Amino acid sequence: MDTTKARDNILRRIRSLQRRPDSLKDGERAAVAEYLERHPPGPRPALPADLKQHFRAMAERMASTVDEVARLTDAPAAAARYLAANQLAPAAVAWPALDDLDWAGAGLAVEFRAPKRGPAQGADAVGITGCYCALAETGTLVLRSGPRTHASTHLLPETHIALLPASRIVADMDAAFALMRSELGGAEAMMPRALNMVSGPSRTGDIEQTIVLGAHGPFRVHVIVAVDE
Repeated sequence: MDTTKARDNILRRIRSLQRRPDSLKDGERAAVAEYLERHPPGPRPALPADLKQHFRAMAERMASTVDEVARLTDAPAAAARYLAANQLAPAAVAWPALDDLDWAGAGLAVEFRAPKRGPAQGADAVGITGCYCALAETGTLVLRSGPRTHASTHLLPETHIALLPASRIVADMDAAFALMRSELGGAEAMMPRALNMVSGPSRTGDIEQTIVLGAHGPFRVHVIVAVDE
């Protein structure tokens, strides 16, 4: 469902109540860029030089599992090994953006579509995604939704497998948004319908402060890092 028109209408009404034009002008964009330039991020924890190893340590602390391969083309075989080790069927849904990898050659039956939503539809057990980048500071995956990168793929299945080029591991959240600004431009271009940050499996401690995994999403998150990419 495309919510762009509804979002634009909401923002237009907010700007109208602020007695501002319906859309941003070049001067306003420049003022925002200048403000960001004059107000650098505040103090942040020092991170080691090896962001990949720190990401792995923090991801595992958040109950994700992490595997490493040389290149993304090796990821289907790694995913197949993970599913076999966990006694899961060799079948999954995946982002259409990943359809160029040889999943069938790894013995996996992968469909490139959004996952089905419930038992009545034959809910999909495994979802495979890429990610826009990842945060070394917290072991967090950053995922931007789009026509070929469905947000539901990492939210609905019980098991989420994420492919991550090591070159896309950045220090922290500030670095992730700086990367989006540099690569994608202003807010209209850089912000998708949904921007999700995933730090391990879904969890809740609502009942007697006991942590339960998989309460509102996957209870397994497995990250395959392509170290040469």
